[in-house]
Amino acid sequence: MTENTQQQPASNPELPTQYAPAQVEGKLYERWVERGYFEADAKSEKPAYTIVIPPPNVTGSLHMGHAFEHTLIDALTRRKRMQGYETLWQPGMDHAGIATQNVVERELAKEGKSRHDLGREEFVERVWQWKAQSGGQIQGQMRRLGEGVAWNRDRFTMDEGLSRAVQTVFKKMYDEGLIYRAERIINWCPRCLTAISDIEVDYQDDDGELVSLKYGDGDETLVVATTRAETMLGDTAVAVHPDDERYAHLIGRRIKLPLTDRTIPVVADTHVDPEFGTGAVKVTPAHDPNDFSIGQRHGLESIEVLDERGVITVHGPFQGLDRFEARSAIVAALRAEGRIVAEKRPYTHSVGHCSRCRTTLEPRVSLQWWVNVAPLAKEAGDAVRDGRVAIHPADMTQRYYDWVDNMHDWCISRQLWWGHRIPVWHGPDGRMVAVGPDEEPPSGEGWSQDPDVLDTWFSSGLWPFSTLGWPERTPDLEKFYSTDVLVTGYDLMFFWVARMMMFGLYTMDGQPPFRTVAFHGMVRDEFGKKMSKSAGNTVNPLDWMDTYGSDAVRFTLARGANPGTDVPIGEDWVQASRNFANKIWNATRFALMNGATVKGELPPAERLSAADRWILSRLNKTVADVDAYYDDYQFAKLSDALYHFAWDEVFDWYVELSKTTYFEGGEQAKVSARVLGEVLDVTLRLLHPVVPFVTETLWTTLTGGESLVTADWPGDSGFRDEAAEREIELVQRVVTEVRRFRSDQGLQPGQKVPARLDLAGTALAPHEPAIRQLLRLQPEGEGFSATATLPVAGATVALDLSGTIDVGAERKRLAKDLAAAEKEKAQAQAKLGNEAFLAKAPDPVVEKIRKRLAHAEDEIARITAQLGALPVA
Repeated sequence: MTENTQQQPASNPELPTQYAPAQVEGKLYERWVERGYFEADAKSEKPAYTIVIPPPNVTGSLHMGHAFEHTLIDALTRRKRMQGYETLWQPGMDHAGIATQNVVERELAKEGKSRHDLGREEFVERVWQWKAQSGGQIQGQMRRLGEGVAWNRDRFTMDEGLSRAVQTVFKKMYDEGLIYRAERIINWCPRCLTAISDIEVDYQDDDGELVSLKYGDGDETLVVATTRAETMLGDTAVAVHPDDERYAHLIGRRIKLPLTDRTIPVVADTHVDPEFGTGAVKVTPAHDPNDFSIGQRHGLESIEVLDERGVITVHGPFQGLDRFEARSAIVAALRAEGRIVAEKRPYTHSVGHCSRCRTTLEPRVSLQWWVNVAPLAKEAGDAVRDGRVAIHPADMTQRYYDWVDNMHDWCISRQLWWGHRIPVWHGPDGRMVAVGPDEEPPSGEGWSQDPDVLDTWFSSGLWPFSTLGWPERTPDLEKFYSTDVLVTGYDLMFFWVARMMMFGLYTMDGQPPFRTVAFHGMVRDEFGKKMSKSAGNTVNPLDWMDTYGSDAVRFTLARGANPGTDVPIGEDWVQASRNFANKIWNATRFALMNGATVKGELPPAERLSAADRWILSRLNKTVADVDAYYDDYQFAKLSDALYHFAWDEVFDWYVELSKTTYFEGGEQAKVSARVLGEVLDVTLRLLHPVVPFVTETLWTTLTGGESLVTADWPGDSGFRDEAAEREIELVQRVVTEVRRFRSDQGLQPGQKVPARLDLAGTALAPHEPAIRQLLRLQPEGEGFSATATLPVAGATVALDLSGTIDVGAERKRLAKDLAAAEKEKAQAQAKLGNEAFLAKAPDPVVEKIRKRLAHAEDEIARITAQLGALPVA
């Protein structure tokens, strides 16, 4: 049992008859912020607890995925704050390079302009203006959800402090050879006109064509197959496997490349699979990553035939054609020359698309900036292997290893104007100088800054320490780094998590950016489908907040959050959560009206009724369970435990069991009122991190305390009373069985029925008044006739149903149901006894029939018991 240290409530506290979220939530949140509850002090002697927000894009608004993730983080930080930690939930937003530039360019297009009309400096200023106008939208939505972030610490990935961190890290890595510039094959978006990294490519199956082409003539003929005929203009070889005897005579010779005046060599390379297709492949080093590698091994020329917009650049009849137009034209020209051996349409194959604009990407040789990830990735893997960082759920760990152990060098340059411009100056004779934040760049003739900007994930990879003031050794950095847990979607494991690990370990002397990574799944619609605008199944969480309240949305999301798995969500579930909030409200209001209080010490166990001891025992078990679930990031389980304890055990059972005590008055009523106050106090505290608004309103009314945000988290006193739990379980069995019988007989829940209860010699005897109240059972009275007798839990409940049901009709109905159940049982037994059927039927079918048999047997037992309870007609 917990000691109450809060202020006492005002006399006769009152609550409105109904809970109206819209009238409560906004005012409460602003009060929390004004009182500074969410701020964090680096000078505090309390232990620190830190979570950084996965920074939402400045272009965005609060979608359901944000609401889901933020609810989980808010629950964790609210609980830790109540546990006495100096809690920092670090907010901020990401500048989102490509996405933001695209948005502003679309706005310019409405004016008939492009960024080139403005020039770089003016365009960047235009983006800053857009950010100032639109960037606050998501902050307002976060407030609506009730997020306890430290708003006074809000950061942006391009603010002055974070820009300083980016320059510092870049220069350090450049000087140590971890950042370099090289010409390599990259993923190029002809729409965004920039390189993108491998993990920003979305692959999907597209319908294309597979065309087999004949290269060379006579004895020097080879057939190759391609889905991208337009790139054959840039072929500089045909490759075969060195052990493929079919082509041994051609290795080292040159053959004619169709539609051109060039000849190309036949090279031998072990990359070629002799069993696939014809065993010969065209090699286009400038436009294919595998071909690029072959070209490097064999010193092949790299000929670009597509420009940055995907337009053919080589001289000839195809020059100026878009890549897809050129594909058809080139196939037609080859067909005219008799070079087409086979065509397959449609040919479904995996094609890379830009994750931002959905444009089909082009592999393209380009001079870019790269990070040598090998030593950084090794450290990122070691930090998990040696236990400095835990991944939750654990089955995600191998997925993480598979990525960091096989990571390719990271292309960090983007051909954009919005973003952190690469801090390198190029000078005469190919000289390059990386410039730190406190250094003057070289000046004079021939010196200019690199035009590219850094990949957005470069700056967001520094987020856990750059937001705390690094590169300076600030008090915030000393207090709040390493952060405690990162809560993020499993889809960001490669984009963000691994990069934060690499940067954090590299920059912070082996201190990881977080001690735990808690991965969650994606929010899906109620049918388990991915939410998307094209599918028409997206939901604006603000709409649901307007209709049902923020607590209802939060509780629905938390209750579906099983670690690492996707979360289906539908409006029916939010309605159910709204009903739960209303149940909390109504039950607390009833309790207050009947004297529930937190005043004074809790009476000793010997003065408590069995119901009092039972609920306190269950309460402390729930505290222990909820703590364990929080520590294991089991949000669904902790929410479910709280739901069933609050609704089922407190409101549906304890409050109902206590009503007779309240009605009788006296000393025991005062004791139960104090117990109920204690139970509500602790229950509201437990619920607060997930449903903060309704619990705050109720708790401050109940206790007179200042705020649940800063109240103590309840502890498990260890109080258990197994005897009381067994005793109340007997009461529940009696009430549940008799209620089921009443329902089966068609009686209304409020319909009163004369009854005789034989409870002598059982633990149920003291509870007869409560049992009668719960079951609407009247005293026997004169002329009582036991027309139905129910033996349950060692007791007997005799009911007089005369005048309430037609016994004969009820027997006929039950007999019909019994016959149907016995028929179902016989059919299932016949199938399960058929060896031939069992040998052929799939396992799921057999299992389904076994379940049908079990259900039929349960029905037979239930109906037989009901028939036995009815009087003889």
